Amino acid sequence: SSSGSMSQAAGLAAQFGFSVPGNESETKWVYPEIIKSRTLAKSMLKREFDTEKFGLKLSLEEILTNKSSLVHDSKARKIMAIDKFIGMIQVSENIKTGIFTLKINAPEPEFAKELNKTLIEELDAQQKRYNKSKTSNTKQFIQERIIEIEKELNIAEEVLKDFTNRNRRIDNSALLLLEQQRLTREVTVLTGVYTTLKQQLETTKIENLRESDYVVVIDEPE
Repeated sequence: SSSGSMSQAAGLAAQFGFSVPGNESETKWVYPEIIKSRTLAKSMLKREFDTEKFGLKLSLEEILTNKSSLVHDSKARKIMAIDKFIGMIQVSENIKTGIFTLKINAPEPEFAKELNKTLIEELDAQQKRYNKSKTSNTKQFIQERIIEIEKELNIAEEVLKDFTNRNRRIDNSALLLLEQQRLTREVTVLTGVYTTLKQQLETTKIENLRESDYVVVIDEPE
């Protein structure tokens, strides 16, 4: 979670007397590890490319395992292609600016450029899928909590209503006044939680529809 979301959670918890440790720095994606991950490599193997040596419209897996045609086991060929592709990638980071430089080593310049461009596209798509999955899980959790809190709130309101109807004049009874305060406080707290959850649900819905560029390209591959 980013520092913004953490501060919201901390603020909500503080309203109910809880202290949540916070982290002012935002989450930083570990791009070198993601770029050189097997998950991203598997997505890349399905993409098609044109090469002078191997021909047109071939999948990256076919291109990378062309010389290994004697390996008939599909799993072994895929593992071989994944390892080979990951070995072609170089990622470096400028510590001062936080900008990453991505290089692909390939036999042909145009092929290297297209590989680089496609890898950036897959990286961005993966980040979007991750964000959509996280927000969908959050949305489901909030919706379930809203149903639970709504039930508790309805019960608390009914109890307060019955108490008020049974005790019209309680000014002279400290015990009844204390009980009324307790019931009112419970309704107030549940109302606050319910309202906050509804607000968070709307925020999550907006986030779920957001189509941000998670990877900003400063210079296109050449």
